[in-house]
Amino acid sequence: MTVQYNGILRALVAAIILAALSTLGDFLWAHHGIKHRMFAGILHGALLCLCLGAVLGYGGKTTQTILLGALGGLVLGILSAGGYYLMRPIIRSDAVIVAWMELWILAALLHWWVNTISESLKRTLLRGILAAVTSGLAFLILGIWTKHALGGPHYVYKLLSWTIAFLPGFLALFVTRKTD
Repeated sequence: MTVQYNGILRALVAAIILAALSTLGDFLWAHHGIKHRMFAGILHGALLCLCLGAVLGYGGKTTQTILLGALGGLVLGILSAGGYYLMRPIIRSDAVIVAWMELWILAALLHWWVNTISESLKRTLLRGILAAVTSGLAFLILGIWTKHALGGPHYVYKLLSWTIAFLPGFLALFVTRKTD
């Protein structure tokens, strides 16, 4: 009996794509004088998650699933970024990790819905929680939002950090086990 794991390469590619977009976002925030205001943050989250949704929809391999994923991702981004701004006055900097984890649970549900995955809602939620916890830990450990380099951001480090932060989430969502 052979055990095969599917989805590892897809998770890595997805993590690199989202990391590149996140790093581009970091660059735009830092070098174009964008003030950290709610509208800009929600717009940033919506655009980033539009791309995340398209990546999730790509699993269905049709234009329709990619577009549905992108649209769902847009909503996911507005909800997650909006949640951050609602929680921030109450739990301060911890709001970012809560919103990050919310994003992954919603992403699992979007992935399940867009691709009509034949696993139970309970299993999908467990995948979302696993994605939220593992990706959240990577996000915290890397200090993407808390550790700021002297002399400005180092974008190669940012790209690597974002890739590592996104990877556990995508692995939790995409990897399946197949036995022969």
